[in-house]
Amino acid sequence: MVLDGEYEPSPWDMIAEQVALYEATGGEEGYLLEGKPCIILWTRGNRSGKVRKTPLMRVEHDGSYAVVASMGGAPQHPVWYHNLVAGPEEVALQDKATAKRYVARQAEGEEKAEWWGRATQVWPSYDDYQAVTERVIPLFVLDPVD
Repeated sequence: MVLDGEYEPSPWDMIAEQVALYEATGGEEGYLLEGKPCIILWTRGNRSGKVRKTPLMRVEHDGSYAVVASMGGAPQHPVWYHNLVAGPEEVALQDKATAKRYVARQAEGEEKAEWWGRATQVWPSYDDYQAVTERVIPLFVLDPVD
């Protein structure tokens, strides 16, 4: 396991099932999320301390990844956002069969704009999500731990 600890599946059946399928097949199945490639983000619950896994759009550049805390434009951040803020060193990512540890940092300014452009090439709806919410949607860059 890339992150030590007890894994607690998502309470949302659709997410839990996709993660299970993705992991069971090394990402050969469950790799597409609404027709687009995805990764599995591993975080540690900021309250429970348990390992949590979330399928998110695959936005990769030069070995680093971006994850966008859009939650479809909802007024609140997704739960995994709070996990990243609480423990940015407690992050892993699985891209198909490859899983390894990363350090997360919230991107701002020019860096965020650059990564946002990459993210919207993969999933154009991120712009729509930002347009329908008053909150600024956070974007995190995950850099691999050597």
